[in-house]
Amino acid sequence: MVKSIIYTVTAILLCLALFIGVEFYLNEQFGEFHDTLETLYKKVENETANREDAYAVRQMWTDKKSKLHIFIPHNDISYVDYWLSEACGFIYEKEYGLALANIEVLKEITKNLPGGYTLKLENIF
Repeated sequence: MVKSIIYTVTAILLCLALFIGVEFYLNEQFGEFHDTLETLYKKVENETANREDAYAVRQMWTDKKSKLHIFIPHNDISYVDYWLSEACGFIYEKEYGLALANIEVLKEITKNLPGGYTLKLENIF
């Protein structure tokens, strides 16, 4: 009886540690990407952004999303892909106003998306 209680408590603690570790990892990954989007936003705002800047951000996202697929549903990742591709296209066409709008959406997504996967009561039920 005592063994089973110890095993159960150990399993619960390991699960909690895993969930907390994933939460920190997601916040770190999306925080880095959000900072990169902030830099791109400033360049677009100043109309100094070029195709290489946009594709550098896209490459960074490609590297991150290959690891994030483990923790986040593909639909959420596709959503970021969609908005980022649109922003890159607008930057390429020098449609800076439209690019700013898309980057603003991306910044909100990267700020809010990790919160949907945190260990909170509202996310469990």
